[in-house]
Amino acid sequence: MYDYDLLVIGSGPGGQKAAIAAAKLGKRVAVAERRDMMGGVCVNTGTIPSKTLREAVLYLTGFAQRDMYGASYRVKSEITIADLLARTQHVVGREVEVIRNQLLRNHVDILGGTARFEDPHTVTVAGDARGDHKTVTAEKVVIATGTKPARPAEVAFDDDHVLDSDAVLKMQRVPSSLVVVGAGVIGIEYASMFAALGTRVTVVEKRPTMLDFCDPEVVESLKFHLRDQSVTFRFGEEVSKVETTSRGTVTSLASGKRIAADMVMYSAGRQGVTDELDLGKAGLEADRRGRISVDEHYRTSVPHIYAVGDVIGFPALAATSMDQGRLAAYHAFDEPARELQALQPIGIYTVPEISYCGLTEAELTTRAVPYEVGTSRYRELARGAIVGDSYGMLKMLVSTQDRTLLGVHLFGTGATDLVHIGQAVMACGGTVDYLVDTVLNYPTLSEAYKVAALDATNKIRALDALAAEA
Repeated sequence: MYDYDLLVIGSGPGGQKAAIAAAKLGKRVAVAERRDMMGGVCVNTGTIPSKTLREAVLYLTGFAQRDMYGASYRVKSEITIADLLARTQHVVGREVEVIRNQLLRNHVDILGGTARFEDPHTVTVAGDARGDHKTVTAEKVVIATGTKPARPAEVAFDDDHVLDSDAVLKMQRVPSSLVVVGAGVIGIEYASMFAALGTRVTVVEKRPTMLDFCDPEVVESLKFHLRDQSVTFRFGEEVSKVETTSRGTVTSLASGKRIAADMVMYSAGRQGVTDELDLGKAGLEADRRGRISVDEHYRTSVPHIYAVGDVIGFPALAATSMDQGRLAAYHAFDEPARELQALQPIGIYTVPEISYCGLTEAELTTRAVPYEVGTSRYRELARGAIVGDSYGMLKMLVSTQDRTLLGVHLFGTGATDLVHIGQAVMACGGTVDYLVDTVLNYPTLSEAYKVAALDATNKIRALDALAAEA
């Protein structure tokens, strides 16, 4: 007889949802989590604080209103780090309590401490105090330990002048200039936030481009707007060393270039938090990035142990991790489950936002799928003028064979919310005609769907007319 039907290691989005899903099935569930990390990386150092910081930046800088009131418009002329972090601390504290209450309300036991395997069914949870440890057994286990920023050994991080994305949340001042090493999602999100604050930002990326999984037109739009905020891009460049002085940093590139800046932020990928788990005692192993391999049901090579969230790799998003946790719990206890994996939305909280769902033009071209593009610009919408967004856009990819939606790509205000309309239509097998025929509130940014749908259908109609004459 095991102590628990399910033990979840980690209380982030994946772990929390796995625990609650199992509890709703009437199972005995426990969550092991370090006492200062309830909610996991997502709530404490990742998604929630970074997005709250972004919201504080947008509000205090008046960024969204500059199109209306001019580039010099600001809500507060001198923005301090205390201004930015006050809102973050409030939101993080609230989210920690919400998660704790949700777990307790569903009768999930919370084991405070760091978990490690003793054998495939036994885990010891060690607290901070001497002798503070508890050993429990579980029939099933879900690993949801998340990731931490990768720190290259050759870089001397001091969390003051040279820092990673976690240390950004402990900054003592807003830098006047910043070098961001790595143009992945996290690097570009922070680069755009600091650029909005007026920091001179230089992005160094060894690859020839950034966000190559997104629509190229959308990425070009983002690059244009970041350059307009004095962001400098150094693509195809590699950092050879970073020197720290009392007055700032000097970043040397392999090409011989040198960049002086107040601070350097490394965003060089993330490492799975699996070092302390003693995976070998459970019959498991992680790759060199600390990630664990799973099958389509999130089952590891040990049949009763599952893994979800960032620790299993791409897409490593809070939203997808939540669903992975729920599905892993269902699969573990043979509960029927459906997964819409192909239609998971991607949201990137840059300034401005990027979001998409479905396929890109490049993917459709590679697969030889005929399609037409419908485009809408926010500047054509009354709501775009009202909110001061003249640059936003929606691109809709429509099949010319059966008129279904194949992909939706957005750039601009509310992109991460608006994408769900296209996602819902695609998931239900709807066609572009639904968006043409439906009535949408006016004035809203959602009207972009109708404008893009009309654009696509007009192109398809013209194509059909010419084909009929041929």
